[in-house]
Amino acid sequence: MQRKQVFEGLKVADFAWVGVGPQVGRELAEHGATVVRVESHRVPDSLRTFTPYYEGRPGVDRTMFGVCFNTQKYSMSVDLSKPKGRDIARKLVAWADLVAESFTPGTMAKWGLDYESCKKIKPDIIYYSTCQQGQWGPYANFGAYGQFTAAMAGYSHATGWPEREPNVTYNNYTDFISPWYLTIAVIGALLYRRKTGKGMYMEQGQYQAGVTFMGPTILDCAVNGRVAGRPGNRDPYAVPHGAYPCLGNDRWVAIAVRSDEEWRALCRAMGDPEWTKDPRFATFLGRKENEQELDGLVAEWTKDFNDRELMALLQANGVSAGVVETCEDLVEVDPQLKHREHFRRLPHRVMGMRAWNAPAYRLSKTPNHIWKAGAVIGEDNEFVYKEILGYSDDDVANFLVEGVITTEADVPAALRGK
Repeated sequence: MQRKQVFEGLKVADFAWVGVGPQVGRELAEHGATVVRVESHRVPDSLRTFTPYYEGRPGVDRTMFGVCFNTQKYSMSVDLSKPKGRDIARKLVAWADLVAESFTPGTMAKWGLDYESCKKIKPDIIYYSTCQQGQWGPYANFGAYGQFTAAMAGYSHATGWPEREPNVTYNNYTDFISPWYLTIAVIGALLYRRKTGKGMYMEQGQYQAGVTFMGPTILDCAVNGRVAGRPGNRDPYAVPHGAYPCLGNDRWVAIAVRSDEEWRALCRAMGDPEWTKDPRFATFLGRKENEQELDGLVAEWTKDFNDRELMALLQANGVSAGVVETCEDLVEVDPQLKHREHFRRLPHRVMGMRAWNAPAYRLSKTPNHIWKAGAVIGEDNEFVYKEILGYSDDDVANFLVEGVITTEADVPAALRGK
């Protein structure tokens, strides 16, 4: 028998969009919460316009990126620009324990759905707002994606090769830091309400969450006046440190050696070739001073090995090493991810059976049970409008006629798949 989930009974009205806000809702949903994602065909979540598209054809219901943050959620479609749409949203708030939103500050207030308005509907409501730079301050209305906030948080300045311009980090880096702070805050708010019967408002600036991961470099600047530059693959406390070529096309192993003991372990793994006895490599400082030459010698040794076999050899000798995996490796090859069932195959209404990543952690007493793929927009209207909100068949029919419930026909022509 499936055990009761840790968030079972929790009801969430998820108005959030793009990445951070929906990711928090996903964590709750995948551990038992009933989460209703509020969407509109007329103004789709911008992630629904991002690649990769199924079979290469654009469409708001054909993008894996657009739905990957929404497994286990129910999707309802409603036009919040219409008064009846806002009435429906308020009814959803009355049902919910938690309201989530991630719009530019002021948007929910414009619709009468900000925290103070929702608190009048449900006095003990828990409510979170997350956006790029928070609800207050000179940059509060800064509209962007995490890619730009990551640049502001210092990642671009400290990432890349010394002789080149700053590097725009892969993906929206702060989007993968912010949800976990917010998830912990939500759990704290739930515990607080259990003890006091009171709700809570939480607001997050994703910029600030991103800055926390730059802690060591910020401290170095504050204490020593050193401004972090772009080190490429170099590390001030490790040598050799980098990605080294292996057999095959674009196959690599990352190696990091942080002490004399680890250096001796690497030498043993390499068979103690004559060049390792060079006095220049006898100390950490000597290896650092001659790092470029050392990298070339290590690369000459690694290039004749299969990457996974080399990783196993180095780790067996006490050297930190890992295969540089491709996306194909992660989904189809990696034995650890397979063993831990990190990817779950679930049926999607448009894209068919596809892999969806499961939570990166396990709860021993309430293991997650994931059965619902991210939905197409409005996929669960029948359930949400009738079973959760209590509307009749006639009500739903009238909402459709009046355009309050949006449909696929309302998707802007430029965003429709062909």
